[in-house]
Amino acid sequence: ELQTTETDGQMLQRVMPDLMGMKNVLVINDEAHHCYRHKVTPEGILGDEDVEAEEKEEAEKNSEAARLWISGIEAVKRKLDVRIVFDLSATPFFLRGSGYAEGTLFPWTVCDFSLMDAIECGIVKLPRVPVADNVPGTDMPIYRQLWEHIGKKMPKKGRGKSGALDPLNLPVELQTALDALYGHYQKTYALWQQENIGVPPVFIAVCNNTSTSKLVHDYVSGFYRVGEDGKTPVHHAGRFELFRNYDDSGNRFARPRTLLIDSEQLESGEALDKDFREMATEEIERFRREMIERGDVEKARKITDQDLLREVMNTVGKEGKLGEPIRCVVSVSMLTEGWDANTVTHILGVRAFGTQLLCEQVVGRGLRRQSYDLDEDGLLSVEYADILGIPFDFTAKPVVAPPKPPRPIIHVFAIRPERDVLAIRFPRVEGYRVELPEAGLSARFTKDSALRLTPKLVGPSIVRNEGIVGEGVTLNVEHLKDMRPATILFHLSRHLLFTKYRDPGADPKLHLFGQLKRIVRQWMDGGYLSCAGSTYPAQVLYREIADLACERIKSAITETLKGENQIKAILDAYNPEGSTAYVNFTTSKKTSWKTDPRKCHINWIVCDSDWEAEFCRVAEAHPRVRAYVKNQSLGFEVPYLMGSTPHKYLPDFIVQIDDGQPDLLNLIVEIKGFRGEDAKEKANTMRSYWIPGV
Repeated sequence: ELQTTETDGQMLQRVMPDLMGMKNVLVINDEAHHCYRHKVTPEGILGDEDVEAEEKEEAEKNSEAARLWISGIEAVKRKLDVRIVFDLSATPFFLRGSGYAEGTLFPWTVCDFSLMDAIECGIVKLPRVPVADNVPGTDMPIYRQLWEHIGKKMPKKGRGKSGALDPLNLPVELQTALDALYGHYQKTYALWQQENIGVPPVFIAVCNNTSTSKLVHDYVSGFYRVGEDGKTPVHHAGRFELFRNYDDSGNRFARPRTLLIDSEQLESGEALDKDFREMATEEIERFRREMIERGDVEKARKITDQDLLREVMNTVGKEGKLGEPIRCVVSVSMLTEGWDANTVTHILGVRAFGTQLLCEQVVGRGLRRQSYDLDEDGLLSVEYADILGIPFDFTAKPVVAPPKPPRPIIHVFAIRPERDVLAIRFPRVEGYRVELPEAGLSARFTKDSALRLTPKLVGPSIVRNEGIVGEGVTLNVEHLKDMRPATILFHLSRHLLFTKYRDPGADPKLHLFGQLKRIVRQWMDGGYLSCAGSTYPAQVLYREIADLACERIKSAITETLKGENQIKAILDAYNPEGSTAYVNFTTSKKTSWKTDPRKCHINWIVCDSDWEAEFCRVAEAHPRVRAYVKNQSLGFEVPYLMGSTPHKYLPDFIVQIDDGQPDLLNLIVEIKGFRGEDAKEKANTMRSYWIPGV
């Protein structure tokens, strides 16, 4: 049969037939640091870099993958007309083998939020790396650059080339590094056990090739080898009890604790390499047997070895899944990008790290946080990942911090259909439309209409300046007291007209100026504008403060329109209604309330304070309460303005009360201690816009 090269059209028809005939295609490249056109250099893809054979092979793979990816997109453009391509990557840098200096930022990058930025923001775990050790005379801690000290002692690629390798003969520096990291892992594991966390913490070892990975795997989990008589297999217990795959008698545990994986092979879609398949034979069969015991007999019979291992790998740290019992993952090369395990607490690098790019990519596999719940101060609590063997350039102080156990995870969801009678529905409001009455405007001011100017709101009003020597000076804003009240009244009324009573692109409604000025005068003369801490009324004309004042005044005007059908709520066009039926999330917050099945559609109420827990008790005990729910992951939002800035207000609770009317009364409840200016805006919006609009 004559073999010919596929045309672009034939290739696209084979790969993506559903898109054929489409135009104006938008492409989103995930992990786009693998997609680029390499630079051709006289020296080849590595230029004049002096690298080992394994690193060269890795560079060639990178180059081939990038060529294939970019060529495919170019083929789509020639046939289907690609309009735009968006590249998404946590590391938007050229890889080794691109022809460019490794780690060079892509020149088409428009937004760069680096790993260091993420660490400083607390949205990932904080990596802790070695900063000092007790070996004198070294510029860098040994475990910071472990491979420099053990690389020449480790086997080259291909287990067979080096003969029968002995896991017990690992370099002493590596063994000590494993001991040191495992010692801390033990403490972490014990804390997780105390806190009844359903899954164990995960220890990752990233190795340079299959030979090294097999040695490390056998060293930590145990192995068999032929005894001195050349016939009898002898069991060697794993170095670390928590990672052992065999019991004290040499029998394999039904569920392995340590996993040997080659993620690159699993993602290739090809059959497992023969050598790796032989290494992982027992492991694969154990997982297949477990799948049968779970009842998936047909699936276990049909599933391929690589699909089975992929399932285990992708479910590490997930309760009730094949990967649940895994405590240690020994990986060849890097773990798969996008691996979403969030239980990683320790990482060991047993390979070369030429650049910070590679360090970031490996370290990043273990930095996914377990919890994004805020603590009592409204901040993300710190989570750590302890790292050895990766020269990650991160400044850390040598502080001995005890490991902190993660909080237990609670699954919150609607109990259906048993409690569907308690479902609460609500409108999803996007905005408001206020139609002005034909009659004159008036206002109904309340205590929430008041605005108090303080140094906290407007900034310091008295400042003491001093130099190193000489006389100091006090700066203040006393000159603002000279502004006449009539001037303030005029400018504030004008701002109210131009910002609150003017349609987009239209002229201001000048005929309203007199009425608005009258209302503003009522607001000022009625004592709703006050000053404290050496502030002055003139400061209400600061743009941000003026926006705040005008919103308060407008709310008082809108308050008078209730009941006249002048206020309309604008609903979400695609999702106009929300419901408790869709609540489904997990949380690690400790304060929670198990709900009464007669009063709440969902199983748990996650409380932000003891006050909220007390409210749950009161609500469930009250005879008129028919149903209630906490507004968490419910989607109930109230749009409001804080000055000129749009915000979303999330009330605390919705309570349905039997008030004797045919329809239940829906009560919006907010549990509040200190009432700041934002709380007043929320209350004004609910009373003046949301309730009458809905």
